[in-house]
Amino acid sequence: MPENTISVGEMKRYLSRSMPSVNRNKVNGVLAEIEFRRHIETLGFSNRVSAGGWIARNKRSNFSHHVVALFPETIEADQVIVRNDIPLGLHTICATFHQIGIKSFFSYPTIRSESSEDVDWKFQQLGIPSSTQVIGLDEVFANFEERTRNYNYLRYHSDSDIVPDEAIPEEFSKENLRVFFASSYFAEISDIDGILWGEEKTYPIEIKEKTPAEDTDLGEYFGLDVGPFTKLAFYAAKKGNLHSIFIVREIDHEDTRNLVNWYYITYDRLAQYASWVQRGGGTSMGGGRSTVIRIPKREFSVLNEAAMNQL
Repeated sequence: MPENTISVGEMKRYLSRSMPSVNRNKVNGVLAEIEFRRHIETLGFSNRVSAGGWIARNKRSNFSHHVVALFPETIEADQVIVRNDIPLGLHTICATFHQIGIKSFFSYPTIRSESSEDVDWKFQQLGIPSSTQVIGLDEVFANFEERTRNYNYLRYHSDSDIVPDEAIPEEFSKENLRVFFASSYFAEISDIDGILWGEEKTYPIEIKEKTPAEDTDLGEYFGLDVGPFTKLAFYAAKKGNLHSIFIVREIDHEDTRNLVNWYYITYDRLAQYASWVQRGGGTSMGGGRSTVIRIPKREFSVLNEAAMNQL
């Protein structure tokens, strides 16, 4: 079988068809995730953060009773896929997931042609004591309701050219994997920005780029959309050794995007100090208007080396 590759242009074409909108807010969010990993690397903790992925739970019968997490191998543009070892940190992270009932899988792609639509995915379960075999989609989603006909996710005409080239391979790999399984199974899906493996706890992370807003009662605050807030609450409700964390890349202005500082707040503090009154926010990554939970900026801590040693 020939070793096929996919070009950056073909990846962009796919993203333009799979994403309902690619607005500036979406792009800035992608860049914030890239720059967060660079920041963690400068602090000397690059092996403590996983790549992004997806968390999905079943819809319809027994809604949300079955949950899986999928971490795709990144398909690099114009390069033949090389099977690298699964990062050891990801094994540890997925063991924490497994203990609270979230089955986690590393996802392997196979490129059948130079078309971005000709990618198949296989899966290997992580986080359990014994080695596992590579399995197919039907085994991973055995507890999900199968669609009677494939759903067409590749129906949009978005402008993917505004996504920076450095972000294309990871975004393409995540989107291709999402379409691969969501086309065949009913699932409620949310992205995983990454998992932080702390000294004592494991933290699913939500990363946003923000300028602080001002409120008479709260003072300066950062807003978090209701959807991500609910997802962080889901992780926290699972308890065990799993916690969750909201990370903010504060910038000076939306146009210049110059870094002011990196901040974080654990979900325990977020839930304690967030305002009970929601407010309308700006444009969401999906292109609609958002509703935000407001958290006072003073309750955040600077994400530096000392913080990483304490998390």
